[in-house]
Amino acid sequence: MATGPAPRADARPVRRRRVFYIPGYDPFHPRRYRELYRKEGAAQAALSGYELEIKPKTTPGPYGWHVQAQIGDQEIDSAVEVLVWSDIVKNSMGHSILATYGAMLRTAWAYIGSGALFRLMRLRKGPVIAALYPVLMLLAQLGLALAIGHFAGQGLAALASYAPLGPESTRSAARDMLANGIYWVSLLGIAWWLLDLFRRFDNKFFVYYLMHDYSYSARRRGANPPELEARLAEFSDVVAAGLRSDVDEVLVVGHSSGAHLGVSLLADLVRAGRVPANGPALGFLSLGQVVPMVSFLPEARRLRRDLHDLCQSEALAWIDVTAPGDGCAFALCDPVLVSGVAPETGKRWPLVFSAAFTQSLSPARWKELRWRFFRLHFQYICAFDAPKDYDYFQITAGPQTLGTRYANRPASKSRIERAVSGYREMAP
Repeated sequence: MATGPAPRADARPVRRRRVFYIPGYDPFHPRRYRELYRKEGAAQAALSGYELEIKPKTTPGPYGWHVQAQIGDQEIDSAVEVLVWSDIVKNSMGHSILATYGAMLRTAWAYIGSGALFRLMRLRKGPVIAALYPVLMLLAQLGLALAIGHFAGQGLAALASYAPLGPESTRSAARDMLANGIYWVSLLGIAWWLLDLFRRFDNKFFVYYLMHDYSYSARRRGANPPELEARLAEFSDVVAAGLRSDVDEVLVVGHSSGAHLGVSLLADLVRAGRVPANGPALGFLSLGQVVPMVSFLPEARRLRRDLHDLCQSEALAWIDVTAPGDGCAFALCDPVLVSGVAPETGKRWPLVFSAAFTQSLSPARWKELRWRFFRLHFQYICAFDAPKDYDYFQITAGPQTLGTRYANRPASKSRIERAVSGYREMAP
């Protein structure tokens, strides 16, 4: 079914580039990505022997920054812009305790009831465990809060037996009523206080954050909500304007949940004929993708159609980079093939290979990061102290287009390509 990718025959050197970065499900201001790029880019440049200078953005448009690079004897100017949907993320995150537990129940039903959870487990255990983590933690927090509330309530209720409550004839019944009241008020009050305490310290555990992340796609069983469709249309206009500008390459980078947004965005542009034949080279870099978490759901017909269409397009080069060391991504899973939507005639994209964390990070660095799962999920956009052929900063600020850089790069042999999804219907 799969055929080897054939990048666009476009070996022009890149002097000017526009990069559009699509974050994952992230409620924070995009300045965090600028600071991460500044810090990690400087580290990578020092390790690899080139120069990067980050400057404030002076042109209109989305939030971003400029990068001036000196790599060898070539100077490259890249404008990096963040396609922001953090406001949608914030609005989707019900901050109350009851809203979060409601989201847990809806999400569990969406994945278990549809059978998607069991099919996802046939791909990679890591991201499925990551998806189960907030559910199990919420249940554990609830159980612990109720247990502490129960024992505290029993202790306080026992004190009621010593209360002087009127005549002997009515004292026993009054004490029972008082004890029951104290028990239930103590149980519920202490349990709620503990649950609220867990929520306030969620920046340590990421339970509420991850629960809302997974529930966002699950609430409509894989279909995009209207506000996200509207934002994708805005993103399409921004990237289309970039393709009409005087640059050598337009590069779209989608990280985590941003990868499937990038698929839909670019599929829309290709279908609408908004990728000029003689315009800049177009590249799509998907990093740490979790596409199956959405494409395996029953109503993800739109995304499955987008995967089907984009995988055979000659208008771009699509490179998918993951790593088995990233327990939050579907590492080396071809998102088109595992979703069961590759065309019968074969496909061109994506080229799937590993960032090989265990080889591209020094042993000391790997030991430091190995159990920091959420930090590793962002390693793709950070510096490697023993880089191989993957260097995020040379891709986004270097002298080669994405297609040219990986024109002769073979796919990883250990990639997963079997069709696993039980839902393969596509939008018309």
